[in-house]
Amino acid sequence: MITTTTHNIEGKPVLQYLGVVSAESIIGANIFKDLFAGLRDIVGGRSETYEKVIEEARTNAMNEMVQKAQALGANAVIGIDLDFETVGSGGSMLMVLATGTAVIV
Repeated sequence: MITTTTHNIEGKPVLQYLGVVSAESIIGANIFKDLFAGLRDIVGGRSETYEKVIEEARTNAMNEMVQKAQALGANAVIGIDLDFETVGSGGSMLMVLATGTAVIV
């Protein structure tokens, strides 16, 4: 499955548009992750804990979107857009929304 944020794939013309596919992943960071990230805020530097949470949510949303495209018979998803939002009380959860167009190239 070819996935791209561009609206075309060089050398591979779109033969058929199958429709928009989207998927979301909502993941919470637990109290221990919050604690260690808070310490990182104080001393500076990157928060690998939150980076892993974001990566997991992004991967889950992308995988689910690809599965939906495959179910439509697509062999590519073009024009992918990823949106990241915090949800829940106090923004305690991260939502990743992946949207693209399922196509046959």
